[in-house]
Amino acid sequence: MTHDHDLVLRPTPAQTAAALNPPPGRTGGDLVIETLSGLGATTVFGLPGQHALGMFDALRRSSLRYVGLRVENNAGFAADAYGRITGEAAPLLLSTGPGALMSLAALQEAAAASAPVLAIGSQIPVAGLGGGRHGYLHELRDQQASFRDVVKSVHTVRTQSQIPSAIAAAWESALTAPHGPVWVEIPQDVLTAETLLPVVTALDATPEDLAPRPELTAVAADLLTRAERPAIIAGGGVVRSDASGKLRALAELIDAPVVTTFGGKGAFPWTHPLSLQSWLEDRHTTDFLEDADVLLVVGSGLGELSSNYRTFAPRGRVIQIEADAGKLESNHPALGIHADARLALQALLETAGKRTDPTAPERVSAVLAKVGERIAAQDLGLEQRVVAAVRKALPARAPSFWDMTILAYWAWSAFDARHPNTMHSAQGAGGLGYAFPAALGAAVADPSAPVLAVSGDGGAMYSIAELATAKQYGLDVTWLIVDDGGYGILREYMTDAFGETTGTELTRPDFVALAESFGVPATLTDPDALATDLAAALATPGPSVVVLPALLRMFEPTHL
Repeated sequence: MTHDHDLVLRPTPAQTAAALNPPPGRTGGDLVIETLSGLGATTVFGLPGQHALGMFDALRRSSLRYVGLRVENNAGFAADAYGRITGEAAPLLLSTGPGALMSLAALQEAAAASAPVLAIGSQIPVAGLGGGRHGYLHELRDQQASFRDVVKSVHTVRTQSQIPSAIAAAWESALTAPHGPVWVEIPQDVLTAETLLPVVTALDATPEDLAPRPELTAVAADLLTRAERPAIIAGGGVVRSDASGKLRALAELIDAPVVTTFGGKGAFPWTHPLSLQSWLEDRHTTDFLEDADVLLVVGSGLGELSSNYRTFAPRGRVIQIEADAGKLESNHPALGIHADARLALQALLETAGKRTDPTAPERVSAVLAKVGERIAAQDLGLEQRVVAAVRKALPARAPSFWDMTILAYWAWSAFDARHPNTMHSAQGAGGLGYAFPAALGAAVADPSAPVLAVSGDGGAMYSIAELATAKQYGLDVTWLIVDDGGYGILREYMTDAFGETTGTELTRPDFVALAESFGVPATLTDPDALATDLAAALATPGPSVVVLPALLRMFEPTHL
């Protein structure tokens, strides 16, 4: 009797000959690069360092495209965006100690946003591992401990034979729902030593699907079919799992209004009759969702930003579909369904009955009208004009990346992301400096469309060095810098809370002259010319900068 697990793929004579006679001059670094190629990687991001040179030397013997940034944190943001745009694991090559640690803020954002980043860092030589204080360059007592609380999984290599399996396991982890960053570390001497191991060929690291339990989706489908006032909150998990079409089909099947979280922008059509858009920081929206007798939450943990700063208190039955088990019922009791959003929505589509509610579009319109009236009463015409100008200038399918700045906070609620997976921000972890390097990663992932980055002057200073990267690789990214002379949102928060500010006011450069010093064309604009100037920059191939001096204000919060 032959069992499936007894079947072994036998090498061909040519494969056997190649394995017995590997090409000379290869090192452990080649095993890393060959493994990445065998897994299907085509592009790697990173920054070389002394301990990691074995990997970088091997790159020149491969067909992989290398994109080098100027700061490790920015390289991590670029890899994050590449992973979001392609859905593939984005390799990120780093050196030991300072180089590795500089990536932590970017990896935290990737973890919060479920972006698949495969970070591979070097380590001190094998003899130094174990926590002793040997005095090696870049030495840490326990380097992987710094990553363990940030990434999905940690993989340590001590011998060359462990390299392919460790990287394949990390790759599978990064691409298992929920996607996320992973960490692999390899000692310097393992990377630089010559290897006699065969060339690594194709590897299978396909993640298993995270399917819902059918008895749970049956209950959820019944609740939604019989609901009187169902509503749906669609989070980033819908975008990450490419489930926007299934979300729309389900909403139309049961006539359920849909609001998207800030991470779920574009998951549901903005102008659809059932679309509550993204006005989550508004009490009218919060009241509407609290009144739902059955609330379906897909791909969101209902954290601080998605719950109107934790003032949201649902009165009806909550159904929560979430791939991250740690988020299930972490904020509200629910029928928790641990599953990939796409598979769970498909199960609901197959089991839910048709439900018709002709009042749903009218109720949605009433909420949006109240939101509009509230904003209109606050003298925020400049802010609305700027948001509208950016939307007018940006091609419908062009991706945009937003830093933590007042214009981005407006965009979370008010910007129409016309297609799924086209609007991304740093709201997952909330760090500064995300937009421009992330936009560079997106331009590498898909050069067919221009990419927009939006920063304030404070956040822009985190990423100025990457103007050199944009120029070096000719990346088609337009960087809109809103210059208000400081950390604008913190200025507003501190003024409201304490009556005065500390540490928010900044001396900044002439951004136009600075960009031009890198050979990047730049334009100084104003609110009236913004749409025209931004459209022209986006239509011109290669990197460009548009600087908008403007003091924007936020709309009044409703959670206080």
